[in-house]
Amino acid sequence: MDQGGTSPVFSVSAEVDGDQLRVVVAGEVDMATADTMFQTASREPAARVTLDLRAVTFFDSAAIHALVRLAGRFSDSLTVLPSRQVSRVLEIAGLGDQRWLSNP
Repeated sequence: MDQGGTSPVFSVSAEVDGDQLRVVVAGEVDMATADTMFQTASREPAARVTLDLRAVTFFDSAAIHALVRLAGRFSDSLTVLPSRQVSRVLEIAGLGDQRWLSNP
């Protein structure tokens, strides 16, 4: 499902495989798109969630807030694959050492 209607430089898709959900996000995640990312990752029941942010080019405070909400919702089952930009923003925000964050 493509949820990219909010911004032409943003897309998100979700793929369910058994009890695993993989959400792939690309482009800019900001106050206009962060909730779409959150809702897409929260929509399907899943035992394990992978949030693939490797194609994200911009990540602001609204995106951080959505990510922290997802980490709370999927406390032991979230894995985040960050882009370099996302890693940098999370480092600056003091979130670079979270267990859900995979090293790029």
